[in-house]
Amino acid sequence: MATSTGEISMESSSTLARLAPLQAVLFDIDGTLCDSDPFHYLAFREMLLEIGYNGGVPVDEEWFVKNISGKHNDDLVSVLFPNDHERGVKFLDDKEALFRRLAKEQLKPQNGLYKLRKWIEDHGLKRAAVTNAPRANAELCINQVGLADFFDALILGSDCKHAKPYPDPYLKALEVLNVSKDHTFVFEDSVSGIKAGVAAGMSVIGLANRNPSQLLMEAKPVFLIKDYEDPKLWAALEEIDKMSATRKTTT
Repeated sequence: MATSTGEISMESSSTLARLAPLQAVLFDIDGTLCDSDPFHYLAFREMLLEIGYNGGVPVDEEWFVKNISGKHNDDLVSVLFPNDHERGVKFLDDKEALFRRLAKEQLKPQNGLYKLRKWIEDHGLKRAAVTNAPRANAELCINQVGLADFFDALILGSDCKHAKPYPDPYLKALEVLNVSKDHTFVFEDSVSGIKAGVAAGMSVIGLANRNPSQLLMEAKPVFLIKDYEDPKLWAALEEIDKMSATRKTTT
């Protein structure tokens, strides 16, 4: 297994090759389709400062990664407002509205996303976006990066019994797309998301664009990439193509 974004082992590559013939690819949204985390961080920092959280000292990005990134809002209510659920729900709703104002027209797709989109479409694969984000956020991000007509399904953590890091959202995606976990893989950028995909029995490729590689690797992705231009990703996809071709000629 790879230990950094700079290398990929033969074992990791062959793990993806074993998924052939590939049926589907699943994507997280925040930080995976687009670089939205800076806007989430700014929204949290501004609003927490207004209520005097942390003694009035602005939270830093390390705190954001450790306590916020990838988590569902229901869980964040309990963390930030353990004794006032109603206030916590309103705070998170207001924070999401601020995020959308900050992010609108500014979200950019991750490098190489459109190249990967073409590969997926050329291979006729099914695809779903699977997120802990509220629907309004998810749809904003998908629309902003030009993928409104790309996904076959949008699966929200709030529509499942448990959100990520539980496997429920990814299991629901498999069910909705009618595909097998043995022929599907996942792109994720957070510890919570990687854990969810792994718990659902799928191979997960981690994007180490903002969250620390060491933390992501502890969640057990197959390997990490910097973005969708990463040569490691394309080497693995080439292995899938080779294995698919081999299996066609032997059947």
